Amino acid sequence: MDIGGTFTDIIAFLEGRVLRYKLLSTPYDPALAVIKGVREMLTGGGIETDQARIVHGSTIAVNALLERKGARTALITTKGFEDIIEIGRQNRPSLYDLLVDKPPPLVPRELRFGISERTTYKGEIEREIDENELKMLLNELRSKGVESIAISLLHSYANPENERRIARFLEGLGVHISPSHEVLPEYREYERTSTTVANAYIAPLMERYLARLEGELGGIGVMQSSGGIISSRLARRIPIYTVMSGPAGGVVGASYIARMSGFKKVITLDMGGTSTDVSLYDGEIKVGVENEIGGIPIRVPMVEIHTVGAGGGSIAHLDPGGALRVGPQSAGADPGPVCYGKGDQITVTDANLILGRISSGGLLGGDMPLDVERTRKAMERFARKIGYSLEEVCEGVIQIANATMEKAIRVISVERGYDPRDFVLISFGGAGGLHACELARLLSIPYVIVPQNPGLLSAFGMALADVTRDYSQTVLKKAGETRYEELLSMFRPLEDRALREMREEGFDRDEVLLVRSLDMRYEGQSYELTVPFNAEYREGFETAYLRRFGHLHPNADMEIVTLRLRAIGPVEKPELRPISPGTDDPSDALTAVRELIYRGERLEVRIYDRRRLLPNNLIEGPAIITEYSGTTFIPPEFICRVDRFGNLIITFAHIIAECSRDF
Repeated sequence: MDIGGTFTDIIAFLEGRVLRYKLLSTPYDPALAVIKGVREMLTGGGIETDQARIVHGSTIAVNALLERKGARTALITTKGFEDIIEIGRQNRPSLYDLLVDKPPPLVPRELRFGISERTTYKGEIEREIDENELKMLLNELRSKGVESIAISLLHSYANPENERRIARFLEGLGVHISPSHEVLPEYREYERTSTTVANAYIAPLMERYLARLEGELGGIGVMQSSGGIISSRLARRIPIYTVMSGPAGGVVGASYIARMSGFKKVITLDMGGTSTDVSLYDGEIKVGVENEIGGIPIRVPMVEIHTVGAGGGSIAHLDPGGALRVGPQSAGADPGPVCYGKGDQITVTDANLILGRISSGGLLGGDMPLDVERTRKAMERFARKIGYSLEEVCEGVIQIANATMEKAIRVISVERGYDPRDFVLISFGGAGGLHACELARLLSIPYVIVPQNPGLLSAFGMALADVTRDYSQTVLKKAGETRYEELLSMFRPLEDRALREMREEGFDRDEVLLVRSLDMRYEGQSYELTVPFNAEYREGFETAYLRRFGHLHPNADMEIVTLRLRAIGPVEKPELRPISPGTDDPSDALTAVRELIYRGERLEVRIYDRRRLLPNNLIEGPAIITEYSGTTFIPPEFICRVDRFGNLIITFAHIIAECSRDF
């Protein structure tokens, strides 16, 4: 199950059957939609909740950070470093803007406390902690009513003993405690402290939320931002690992669909109601640690996803100069787009409805009716305001949303040394199929794939995800002075911990796959690249560096900054089964013919019911394919064939004529 800003998506695999359910999210109490949806789905399938393996991804943690609605948190750090989270780094979001406002720190100045202690970067404790100072700290924390505590001491990644002592002493307060050596045992005190504070800030909220779900549904797994599953027990303690769980599930699901369809290089497009997430898959899911959410550095493993405020619910408005803009503000689930019946600000969904690309019969198979007349009147008022026709404004809204998404795809591809023409575009999310072909045209991407149940693919990906745990340790070693065998021995403490903790998750030693990697850089540089650890790791670093930056430093020494280890416990996965093939003729799935507006012209378009399509069916644009969780628009000059798993494979008509690929 995946909680989004507009819809909560649930998909279940029950003894060969696939059940799907999509309902409006309940932002005021996100657990309500989850509990209601799961109970209704499982009851309908004759299954009790304790018989199912339940995997969950949500936006609870990320929304708490973005909206600043977390716990009253205190920070304990080395004396003299209390203001590290406010000073930050000298990087500025707008280099020449003298009036730029930095977001306020999650912990105010009066809740930041310094302790007289010192550990060196070599792990030597130069100054022990005074117990009398701890007693005074305990009393002050109690008097200020803190709900959560972050502990981040200087160089605790090298020796966490002083952090452990503080944590043990403060246990009597009965509040959540996040020591940095448990959250992020890496150097760079600003990022480590920021990540630890963020974890403490959201932990009480996630603790209450997950406890409620467990009480109603039993034990659950929680999707991590890195694309793997952890137990809810661990997610309560270190929830910062789950902040981007929903989008990560989509990338996992999309990579699976790509492999099943025979494609190895994929750009994913997840367009939901609130935003669009894009990612690049080049044979493996790319995971990075240089992340920022709401201006807060979060240095934990996350699938490399770029998010923009262009979703179906993104609001069209005029900027101060009178230009038409779309997003990043969203109408969300409540009040939602104008066509939902309550909102009064026009959105991308409203524009698609007026242009005829969304059925006036409603969404979710007709279960969610849309108010076309109300939408038309709102759009006409907006069009008169800016002096354009109704159709011009609607197409303008679509073009601006497409331009925002095109730019996002260029960020994760062209700007990182990848050519979009070498990839296919996998489109999912409820709104993705309406825009995917136009994006493929803008970027010269040759193929678009729209999987079955596209609006539920993130939830589907969560059902495919393995149980994983990520570990790291800063070492700061020169590659030229460190033997391969020495690095192997440095990994052993991480491996022992990983095997022990995976055993607690129910996996035997021989079931666990351990994947080692290194954060490396040239000596004197400030940022690293993560490369696989093997005997040729130096060559691997040069290959990665050349791809990213276009040049090498052959005379510079390499430095190994951090060891990284991922432990993977495989789980049983649902399988997609081939569907009995049909012929080229899709006429059995044809349900209607109507008009739509495309590039200023009224075109006659055929409407197909996806449930009736069969493998080998061939559909020429313009056409619209409708289904429960989404709508796919195939413009003129595009052609679509259904593959053996029911995926829509869409390409330019001229490619079919020119290439010999088994399409």
